[in-house]
Parts: sequence; C-alpha cells; structure tokens
Amino acid sequence: MSADRDAASESVRDRHVVLIGLMGAGKTTVGQRLASRLARPFVDTDDLVEATAGRTVAQIFADDGEPAFRALERAAVADACASPTPLVIAVGGGAVVDPESRRVIEAAGIVVWLRASAAELAARVGRGEGRPLLAGATAPAEMLERLARLREPSYEAVADVTVDTDALDPDTITDRVLEEVAACAA
Repeated sequence: MSADRDAASESVRDRHVVLIGLMGAGKTTVGQRLASRLARPFVDTDDLVEATAGRTVAQIFADDGEPAFRALERAAVADACASPTPLVIAVGGGAVVDPESRRVIEAAGIVVWLRASAAELAARVGRGEGRPLLAGATAPAEMLERLARLREPSYEAVADVTVDTDALDPDTITDRVLEEVAACAA
C-alpha cells in the first residue's frame, strides 16, 4: 500500500466520498477506481434506482416521466448516504438540483465535483444512448452546455473540492481526486 493511499484512507476512513457532476464526467468509472484504492464499497445511485424500480433509468423516464425518476433518485441518494459503512457514492447528475438531495449529499461526507467542458462530455457520451435527457437531442454538446449552466450553482454549493477532468484518463483523475480528498480531510 502506498503512502498516498495510506494518507487518503486515514483521512476519509469514516466519511463517504460523494462524486457529483454531469453525465460523462467520470463519476462511475472514477468512483469504481477510487473505491478500490480506498478499499471500500462503491455505490452508483442510478443502479439503486434501477434495482428498486426493476427498470432502467431510460424506461422510468419514458414510462413515468422525470418527476417519478427524481423521487426514486431522492430515495436512493438518502439510502446510500445513510449507510454506516463509508462508501464511494456516484450520484446522478441531476440529484443536486433537488434541495433535499443536495442537503443529504452535503452532509454525507467529502463531496467531489468532477467537472468537464460540454465538448468533452459530449465526446464521452456520444449520441447519449440510455441517457434520457439527451434523447432526441440533435446537438448533445448544446444540451450538455445548457445543463451545465443550470446545475453549476448547485454543484458549487455542495462541492468541497472540484477536479477538472478534461483530457484526463480515469487513473489520472482518480489520483487527483485522492489528492484533493486527502487535502480536504486533513
């Protein structure tokens, strides 16, 4: 075990690390790597929603609409953040817009905003298959830019640290998150 990992593990031992950001920012990919390096479980709130509903996020949006999805997401965020076991939690990109979810996320532990430009996000998510907010979008980068403008104040309000992810590979992003989390927790 490296000294960096030891320090990061010590500083966050009893706290969740919560990853926020727009779709394509790297929350799931980085979250899984981070959880492995911190030797703790990883939870993606979208996975919790899908397990609870027995349907994909896209199906929930199509069948029941966004408000129904957001209610399920609010419950998933609360459940994950209430875990007595410290977790790495990837929170759906829009969860921070909900005031109750934002309060829960902020109180849960160290909140890391994975930030990327709309162009970078669009390159990562491609045509946005399985991403309901991009369904039918002829210009995903423009939709992502609009979402960024709408959500940025909420991300800023809850983030303890921000890690810019443009042009970085997942391992480099994970390294930066570990450094920032260790500094924040010190």
